[in-house]
Amino acid sequence: MSSPTRRGRARAATEQDIRRTARRLLVEQGPDAVTLRAIARELGITAPALYRYYESRDDLVENLRLDVIADLAAELAEDVAVLPDDGMAQLFAICKGFRRWALTHTKEFTLVFASPTGGVGTTAGSALHRLDEPFGRVFLAAAGQVLATHDLVMPPNDVVPPELRDDLTAFQSELLAVLGESGRAIAPEKLDLGLTYLMIQFWARLYGHVTLEVFGNYPIPVSKPDILFEAILTDLARDVGLYAG
Repeated sequence: MSSPTRRGRARAATEQDIRRTARRLLVEQGPDAVTLRAIARELGITAPALYRYYESRDDLVENLRLDVIADLAAELAEDVAVLPDDGMAQLFAICKGFRRWALTHTKEFTLVFASPTGGVGTTAGSALHRLDEPFGRVFLAAAGQVLATHDLVMPPNDVVPPELRDDLTAFQSELLAVLGESGRAIAPEKLDLGLTYLMIQFWARLYGHVTLEVFGNYPIPVSKPDILFEAILTDLARDVGLYAG
């Protein structure tokens, strides 16, 4: 009879096989191809057997999404590791790295960042919706360093539409907590509602541009997309009183 340790190792190996197969189907065919039936066929087992490892397809896809997020965060962390402890340089390296990854991992990008609610995994554009996940931590660590070491253009709180203040206040509290846990604690007065609103706009504009580029939906043909992206980063930096390097 197998020992619990051996059974545990065998189970872990099977889970890795399942996720590895799911990842391959995702990369080769897209999120819709990641089904329990397809994975079972690839592994030579029955689809019901997969329920011993994952409660449902949604459970499997969520674990796959977490794998992709972890790989993205690790890649961006490597980009940042070779840079000086300069939050601005790190933040814009992360922005560039995110675009590079999205353009070279379009199926993974679709799963993690562009799947509709109730579809294949997650809410569209949720990179900062789950701040405590690896990508959110890498992004916010650099953003926190910028907030701590640079005098930003602080928009007045009255620029925030009243209808958004409750949402932004909740996000502001979560943001301060995650920044503190990452070692980039920020004084609450440095992150008022106006600046929180600006940070959301920063991400929305970055994410929006990358999404348009990934799916080929930019409104005009662009012969030099790298130059356009650099210009957009410069505009974003200028909006908060910084300049991209």
